Amino acid sequence: MVIAKQDKLFDKILIANRGEIALRVQRACREMGIKTVVVHSEADRDAKYVRLADESVCIGPPPSSHSYLNIPAIISAAEVTDAQAIHPGYGFLSENADFAEKVERSGFVFIGPRPDTIRLMGDKVSAKAAMTKAGVPCVPGSEGALPEDPKEIVRIARAVGYPVIIKAAGGGGGRGMRVVHTEAALLSAVTLTRGEAQAAFGNPTVYMEKFLTTPRHIEIQVLADEHKNAVWLGERDCSMQRRHQKIIEEAPAPGIPPRLLTRIGDRCAEACRKIGYRGAGTFEFLYQEDEFYFIEMNTRVQVEHPVTEATTGIDIVQQQIRIAAGQKLAFRQREIARKGHAIECRINAEDPYTFVPSPGRITSYHAPGGPGIRVDSHVYQNYVVPPYYDSMVGKVIAYGDTRDQAIARMRIALSEMVVEGIRTNIPLHQDLLIDESFVRGGTSIHYLEERLAKKKAAG
Repeated sequence: MVIAKQDKLFDKILIANRGEIALRVQRACREMGIKTVVVHSEADRDAKYVRLADESVCIGPPPSSHSYLNIPAIISAAEVTDAQAIHPGYGFLSENADFAEKVERSGFVFIGPRPDTIRLMGDKVSAKAAMTKAGVPCVPGSEGALPEDPKEIVRIARAVGYPVIIKAAGGGGGRGMRVVHTEAALLSAVTLTRGEAQAAFGNPTVYMEKFLTTPRHIEIQVLADEHKNAVWLGERDCSMQRRHQKIIEEAPAPGIPPRLLTRIGDRCAEACRKIGYRGAGTFEFLYQEDEFYFIEMNTRVQVEHPVTEATTGIDIVQQQIRIAAGQKLAFRQREIARKGHAIECRINAEDPYTFVPSPGRITSYHAPGGPGIRVDSHVYQNYVVPPYYDSMVGKVIAYGDTRDQAIARMRIALSEMVVEGIRTNIPLHQDLLIDESFVRGGTSIHYLEERLAKKKAAG
């Protein structure tokens, strides 16, 4: 797709995130002729994205609460460097409505949705209500928050049908949820989840959904501007996951009829117009037996956005920036054409099977290459993976004309990749890429967990 060149945007953007996220935003800005300010902790002062930035500001010691999540320090850094806008990356701050609000009150542009939209979609109860109103199908469950009356809770569960899942309204990332298989365990599960929700998210509200037994995790990528224009950029299959943490993602999703995808994609775009959404976003669905069920909306760019970029030719981060500057989308739905297949493997500094983090110095590093290979990584030889943050050291994206070609290219890329001095999950990826079920396509979200359990039992 050819996107028409538009007027100059911001002169300078502050990037309020770290790792490959910061580097990805930085690259988008440099291509657009926008200068960047990178904020960083003391642990990251030698990071690649810090060295490449036009300006950098150290905002605190290594712990995130004192640096990357320190909102006053971030805003102060924007003030002293004369930045015009703040990009939150796609970490915690990107879905923090209070942060977005403080950024805008301080006179900067927040590169993301409006604070009220973040709040609406951040609360899973209000999000479901909004999606139901917009015609987006949701997982069967309680109409809203679960009541205090135990008898009413039991009645709702019986109407939904076991197994059910109790979820925190303010939860995310797989936290604050509990599966209940029997009525005897229901009320204690509700009480426990409420306590966990209060402790983790400061909000004890929980709701109930039907627990689907063999669903796939399908995401719909959307872009929407302030002028009521909204499009969807296809779907991603993120089913290869463990405890709600994704391992491999791909686009398009294998085996789903195009007519079903078009119908759900159009509904997502229409929902964006109805709620006045602004920026990039992701609708997350469970897919089972030819039905889509909305579970949540992420009001940010996802880690796995490169597979959508590879199959559409659209730079999602650049579009995010253009939208924040008030520009209209430069293309319409009918102009979006997807081509080929893309797969992304998340490379983490961790044991490939126990998932124990493995921080430390990378003594030898070699990134793969070749046709259709993209590597998004901030690491280099002698880089020290700090113990304070998540364990991701990079992403390998393989693109091909067909899914088989993309898989073949990914196998070659992983065989070339060298990360020594720490443990990584590359062996797990290599196992999965020759796994018959994965190669066939269409595994459920429970597949990897079950596969790992069998491996452990076998010794």
